[in-house]
Amino acid sequence: MPGPLAGVRVIDLTVMLAGPYTTMLLADLGAQVVKIEPPHGDATRAVGPYREGDGPEGLSGYFQSVNRGKQSVVLDLKTEAGRENLRALVRVADVFVENYSAGAIDRLGLGYETLRTQNPRLVYAAVRGFGDPRTGDSPYRDWPAYDVVAQAMGGLLGITGTVDGTPVKTGPGVGDVFPGTLLAVGLLAALHHAERTGQGQFVDVAMYDAMLSLCERVVHQYSYTGEVPVQQGNTHPLLCPFDILPAMDGWVALAANDGQWTTVAHAIGRPDMATDARYATNRARVRHRAEVREALEKWFATRTTRQAVEVFGGRVPIGPVNTAADIFADPHAAARGMLVPIEQPGSDEPVTVAGPAIKLTETPSAVRGRGPLLGEHDIDRIIADWTSAG
Repeated sequence: MPGPLAGVRVIDLTVMLAGPYTTMLLADLGAQVVKIEPPHGDATRAVGPYREGDGPEGLSGYFQSVNRGKQSVVLDLKTEAGRENLRALVRVADVFVENYSAGAIDRLGLGYETLRTQNPRLVYAAVRGFGDPRTGDSPYRDWPAYDVVAQAMGGLLGITGTVDGTPVKTGPGVGDVFPGTLLAVGLLAALHHAERTGQGQFVDVAMYDAMLSLCERVVHQYSYTGEVPVQQGNTHPLLCPFDILPAMDGWVALAANDGQWTTVAHAIGRPDMATDARYATNRARVRHRAEVREALEKWFATRTTRQAVEVFGGRVPIGPVNTAADIFADPHAAARGMLVPIEQPGSDEPVTVAGPAIKLTETPSAVRGRGPLLGEHDIDRIIADWTSAG
């Protein structure tokens, strides 16, 4: 079935993760995404991982995951012929996405101001480490940035880490993925505006800004209290219990509000903690979090994760700390279509990628095919198709 963005034509001049994640979201929602690659291709084609036994044409897991459902065209933008081909595609496109450093695309003569003369309706979207001077000139505008730098400078690592103050980066590349997600939201808003008015615009997300937005708590907490939020392990500065606790065979996440705390207190054999003024309210429990954790640890230490989840599941927010193997075995992931097999070129055995989390009833999102081989598609054919579609 067609997705809600069927008919939307996207030029994808992105590499690595943040930009490709943006255009992956658009492809899953039905847009036609044409990935423009240099002759050597996106660097993630060579990053891996690869499966043992896959043929030389097999696509890396990194590339497949965020470039599924796209088309690939090779253009050398250092040549006039390559640039002219791109301009021809821009004239019939709706969206242009890039994630190069500020000014890099402008120096090729392909910046926003130039491309809008080719297509006034064009939505030009960019994700960079520290933004674009068109929307606010950062003192770091020329600094390169990766996920871990965005996590560090945007505030995430200032509150994520061990209780001794050691910062610990998050496992997934949220410094790329969250900015990429926000860029998709922004360009869709701009696309809606363009459809109503015929006027495109420049859309910009800085990785730093996105991380600061993600860490909104540190802003209001510092503003209200004057205290600098710090790393505190798996607990929460304002909520208790809100923790990850050791069971006999693994770890379990547990959180509870005041009403749910009564259920927890009774279940762990401490009904007194439901009525004692030191523990009856969230504010009180935050002040006495050490005693709360001690009581919880004592109970969880004698149960497996399965037993703990069976006691609280459906009554109190709880869940096991799942590994990838656990997720592959979890019926939720299957029921929600979150593990999707796709073709691996050169192999009869498919590979699996994470499915789209955005669900729609009438125009569903979907993984719409494997990632493209380098230069698999013909730009003249694409231009002709987009032109004829109007």
